[in-house]
Amino acid sequence: MMKIFKKIIFFFALTLLVWGCESRVEDIEPEDNLSTDAVFSNFVNLEAAVIGVYDGLQDGDLIGTPDFIADFTSDNVDFVGSFTTLQDIRDFDADATNGTIDNIWFDVFDVTRDANNIIVNLENINADDVQGAPANFDALAIQFIAEARFCRALAYLVGVNNFAQPFQVDNGNTLGMPIVTEFFEGDVEPFQQPRSTVNETHAFIEADLLFAMNNLPASNGIRASSTAARGLLSRLYLYREQWAAAANMANDVVNTTGFSLASDFSFYNNTSSEHLFQVINQPDDPAIGSDFDTFYNPTSNNGRGDLPIAQDLIDAFEAEPTDLRFTVLTFSDVDAGNNPGLFTNKYPNGATNESDPNVIRMGEIHLNRAEANLRGGTTIGATPLEDVNAIRARAGLPALGSVTLDDILLERRKELAFEGARRMDLLRNNQNLKPGGGAVTAPGANFVILPIPDDELNGNPNAQQNPGY
Repeated sequence: MMKIFKKIIFFFALTLLVWGCESRVEDIEPEDNLSTDAVFSNFVNLEAAVIGVYDGLQDGDLIGTPDFIADFTSDNVDFVGSFTTLQDIRDFDADATNGTIDNIWFDVFDVTRDANNIIVNLENINADDVQGAPANFDALAIQFIAEARFCRALAYLVGVNNFAQPFQVDNGNTLGMPIVTEFFEGDVEPFQQPRSTVNETHAFIEADLLFAMNNLPASNGIRASSTAARGLLSRLYLYREQWAAAANMANDVVNTTGFSLASDFSFYNNTSSEHLFQVINQPDDPAIGSDFDTFYNPTSNNGRGDLPIAQDLIDAFEAEPTDLRFTVLTFSDVDAGNNPGLFTNKYPNGATNESDPNVIRMGEIHLNRAEANLRGGTTIGATPLEDVNAIRARAGLPALGSVTLDDILLERRKELAFEGARRMDLLRNNQNLKPGGGAVTAPGANFVILPIPDDELNGNPNAQQNPGY
C-alpha cells in the first residue's frame, strides 16, 4: 500500500473532514483533479482508489493513538510524555477542544469517506464502463466493495469503542456514532447526522463485516479477507456478550486453513500464520501521525520514551517470571524523563516507523473463544482450558488444571498488552481502569470515554456531546 495512491482518489473524496466545521471543508484544496468519472472509468485508477482506503489505516491517529490511549488510561503503561493533549486524556481531564481527540474522530470519517466512495460508486458500474477491466471485473467489483466495507467497519469499531460507552452500560442504548453512508458530492447536509445508539452502531459494523465475510476470499494477502472479518466479528460479539456467536466466529477462524497460532513470538513484524489483518508499513511508506514506534520506543531507539510499562503490569508478569512475553518481548532503558523503565519491543522500528500493528491475530481469537465458551457454558471447538493452555504453552508457561474468567482476562492482558485491548476488557467486565482509580475511572463514568470534538459540534447541528463534557 503506497501512500502515493491516495493522490489518485477523486476530487470530492479529497474534501477532508466533511463532518467538521464548514470552514475546514472550504479551506481544503484537492490534491488531484481527477473527476469521479476518470477514477471509475479506468481500472488502474479504480484499484488505486481501493488501495487508498487501506492507506487511511496507516494514520497513527486511527490505528495507534487509540490503542496506546487504551493502555495508558488503564493499568498497562504509564504516559510520561510532554504532550498536554495526551496528559489530559491520561488524567481523565480532556475536553472537546483536545487536538488528539479531534484527530481520532476525523480519521474515523477519513476512512469512512474513502470507503463510501468505493461502496456507493462501484455498485452500478460494469466491465463495459471501465477501461482495462479484467475478465473477472464483476467479481472483483464485489470484492472491492467488501474490502471497503471491512475498512469502514474497522474504523467505526475504533470510533464506537472510544467515543461511546460499552454495550454493558444500558444494554447498548447510549449514544454511539453518527452513521454516514453517502458519497460526498459537495452537499454537507447528508453528513450532518445525529448519533445513533451503540446498538445501532454495532449493527452497522456487523452488517459491513458480514458482507465482507461473505464476499472476500479466506486469504487475501495483506488486504482484508473473510477470515479477518470473522475475527473482528468474534470481537464484536464478545463485546456484546453474544457468547455463542463469538465462539462460533472464533472457531471458524481457528479451523481456516492457513491460519494458526505461531510457534513463537517472532511473528511480530514478519509474515506469519498468526496474522489475520495487520496495518502494513514500510521504510518508504511508514506510518504517519502518532504511531506505535514513536511512542513505545525510548530515545535510544529514536522514539520518545513516553510509554514505559506500568508497575502493575510488571507485577502481573513477575508472578510467573519465566513468561516469554515478559522475558523476550520487553527490555530496559530510560523513559522521556530520563528515569529507568521497561519497554515493549513489539514495535522495534523507532528510526523508520515501519512496524506493522496487529489489528486482529490468532492469539486474540483463541482467547475470544475461551471467554465466550466459558461465559456461555459451551465448548464450541475446544474447552476454555484448552484454549488458555495453548496460549500459555507458547509463552513457556505450565498448563493450568482449571480456568476461571479471571484467568482468561489475565491471559488477555499479558498476551494482548500494548495492542489496545486492555481498556475495553476492563470496562466491559465492570472493572476500574486504574487500580485505586476511584469514581472517575470506574466503568460507566463520564470520562472513561472521549468527548465529541468541538469541530463536530460546531459543524453539525445534529451533533450530541457525551454526558459530563
